[in-house]
Amino acid sequence: MKLTDILSGQYNPADWESKGYSLPKFDIAAVRAKTHDAPVWVHFGGGNIFRAFPAAILNEALDSGKYDRGVIVAETFDFEVIDKAYTPYGNLSLSVSLQSTGTIQKTVIASVTEALKADYAFPDWDRLVEIFKAPSLQMISFTITEKGYSVPPSDLDRGLRPVFAMGKVAALLFERFKAGRLPLTVQSMDNCSHNGDRVKAGVLAYASRWVEDGLAPAEFLSYLTDGDKVTFPWSMIDKITPRPHQKVQEMLAADGFEDNGYIETEKHTFTAPFVNSEEVQYLVIEDNYTCGRPPLELGGALFTTRETVDKVETMKVTTCLNPLHTAMSIYGCMLGYTLISAEMADQDIRSFIQKLGYIEAMPVVTDPGVLNPYEFIGTVINRRLPNPFMPDAPQRIAMDTSQKLPIRFGETIKKYLARGLDMDNLILIPLTLAGYARYLKGVRDDGTPFDPSPDPLLPEMQAIVAPLEIGKPEQDWSCLKQLYSRADVFGVNLYDAGLGERIESMVKELFGGPGAVRATLHKYVTAR
Repeated sequence: MKLTDILSGQYNPADWESKGYSLPKFDIAAVRAKTHDAPVWVHFGGGNIFRAFPAAILNEALDSGKYDRGVIVAETFDFEVIDKAYTPYGNLSLSVSLQSTGTIQKTVIASVTEALKADYAFPDWDRLVEIFKAPSLQMISFTITEKGYSVPPSDLDRGLRPVFAMGKVAALLFERFKAGRLPLTVQSMDNCSHNGDRVKAGVLAYASRWVEDGLAPAEFLSYLTDGDKVTFPWSMIDKITPRPHQKVQEMLAADGFEDNGYIETEKHTFTAPFVNSEEVQYLVIEDNYTCGRPPLELGGALFTTRETVDKVETMKVTTCLNPLHTAMSIYGCMLGYTLISAEMADQDIRSFIQKLGYIEAMPVVTDPGVLNPYEFIGTVINRRLPNPFMPDAPQRIAMDTSQKLPIRFGETIKKYLARGLDMDNLILIPLTLAGYARYLKGVRDDGTPFDPSPDPLLPEMQAIVAPLEIGKPEQDWSCLKQLYSRADVFGVNLYDAGLGERIESMVKELFGGPGAVRATLHKYVTAR
């Protein structure tokens, strides 16, 4: 069983389907021909998240019979991905959905019609210019990670031949401008807040410099900024796509699926002909398109207003997902866990995040309307976090904790204050923040050392709690005042918020000695 067999026609569909593989229901050759002649969508970033999510939901739209164009992927960073994960398999891939029950769903993705290297050194660049000049083009999109939107000053100095992603996109938009100021929607699908603004800022940095240097007319800037020709909508995307999993590889091999090899490029991109990902996914997009768009709602995308996209992001980041992640990562590290799924089998931790979300954060949740916050958090607790296929670790989630606390907990505390709610109702959020001081010591509950995860403020925060000793009840705790009055770290001065003394008392319990973290966690979770 090989992906290329599907393109050549040298396969028996019944053999695949009998082993649980869903095959394309559309005419692949016809879709490829139509897309080549009249391209509609170009996506920058050929990584795992693209194949598992945007390409997969387009595949569903094509399977419905209500749409007939595919997506052209363009890679700006790691060209080996094209050479090793796309070209040998005719641009087909296998999406493996990892169910929380421990089973998998397997779908052949055939919506990608071309895979191009977005660089002047390759003939593919001429094809991209041709595509960008096509009146049929409606949308370009991105999953290039937050780092992909950077604009190094040295790249601006390269004029009309920049090498970074935003510069290349600006150069292609300039070609579209010169072809008749053709409309287009520039759509980020990266997991960063207000992502459309990130793309816009990057593109405008290059365009402004080119106008300033006389390389482009001032009208090019107007074309990008007036809003009637080019738009930069926001979106919220949420789906975990870990590296190819050995267990999945073994399950596919047992089926007789031969395209199960593991690929690592020289730039350390980890991929494979298959993509394994969690079953749950959300893509909420601001519906602000200038010349139409692919009907991704046929695959489950939600199109709405910019305000609603922002509300969904706020709900996720401040209430229903990210605070739970941070709370369990802090305590998971101290209790010696290395897998989030294993933590979810710990009744204290499960109750901790469940009560933190439902009882303490939910009273001030931002309800976006298009997604139910109670259902969202229920999915997180019952399906996403316990998924045994998800090799996510509390140590990864604990990275940059000092940068996350103001949003994930500070915003909830601010809302309690603004609405005049009783601060005595907050128990587990203070317990989380108390756990941060204990976590900074780098000592597990059993007394063995661990390395706190990388964080730009880690040395500074550790220096504050350095005078404290675990297992010493009588000591000078005054350094805690210095820590918990830091509004830049916690979003508010926790003493001004009426929580500082409560957190201090919890810290003293957590520092009690071996077993104190477990005992304190159990005490407050049970009481709550």
